[in-house]
Amino acid sequence: QVRVVESGGGLGQTGGSLRLSCEVSGDRFRIIEMAWHRQAPGNERDLVASLHASGHAEYADSVKGRFTISRDYAKNAVNLQIASLQPEDTGMYYCRINGLLEPSIRRQDFWGQGTQVTVSS
Repeated sequence: QVRVVESGGGLGQTGGSLRLSCEVSGDRFRIIEMAWHRQAPGNERDLVASLHASGHAEYADSVKGRFTISRDYAKNAVNLQIASLQPEDTGMYYCRINGLLEPSIRRQDFWGQGTQVTVSS
């Protein structure tokens, strides 16, 4: 089985920064894509950043220039650096890992439980 655990959320101030981390564990699992989603109260869960195994990263327009997604190979983790925090960044941040879990040849998504980010003005 694959386990996905987020950490690093908390309370931040407008203009400040936070760093989220998501560690992945599991045997016989090949990661294809790592991503962060955000869900604000009353809203849908939206994709904010993704990182393909090739190294290609994509960002939602609303976070471009402020969010940086990166992979930590030593910890088998994906990080999300959030700079210039804004109140609209408030929400639950979920890590999604997409990959191949042997012996299946079908890509699967595995989600963490989420970590809360609250930005005060």
